[in-house]
Amino acid sequence: MNLLDLDSRWKRFNDPDRVCPCCGETFSGIFDLGYPHPDAWTHAVDDSGDTEIAGDRLNADLCRVGEACFLRCVLMIPVQGTDEMFGFGAWAQVSRDVFDGYLATYDEPPRDFAGGNALLANLLPGFTEDDMIPVILSPVARDAGTRPMMMAEAGDLATAQTDGISFDRLLDIYAEAGRDIRPHLMQD
Repeated sequence: MNLLDLDSRWKRFNDPDRVCPCCGETFSGIFDLGYPHPDAWTHAVDDSGDTEIAGDRLNADLCRVGEACFLRCVLMIPVQGTDEMFGFGAWAQVSRDVFDGYLATYDEPPRDFAGGNALLANLLPGFTEDDMIPVILSPVARDAGTRPMMMAEAGDLATAQTDGISFDRLLDIYAEAGRDIRPHLMQD
């Protein structure tokens, strides 16, 4: 048993059968936050999944803005007191070599992605670093069908990835992202 098991908010948050008395909303535990594009993308997004405007290109996994190249990745943060992880589906700005290495995973036969150095390309709620945070992208076996994982190299985000975040901080992140669920967890 962990301390979160004693937190009635945690119990309500993880009970898919519980209906919030004020609004009828239900929750079934930790949910991830994703970004449809890197912050550098300033164009509208086409609902078809592939957008090309003035030479800039965006799809679900790849983006190019001018000469800058981006990959969609996953950044995981453990939640203290649980075995669960919270994730950001965020973008990383990469060198042309790293970008081309990732593109090669789509070749026939597919190649594994070797990973590489990058910069986090989205401002994440709950993390106040002003500059693009250096991250390391994990290698990916292409047949696994997964996106590269990001690990921050320094700062508050790196500490959060190593030490985890509290349930209260997770709720603060949701609130800062525009999804404040704290009031919905306060009463039965």
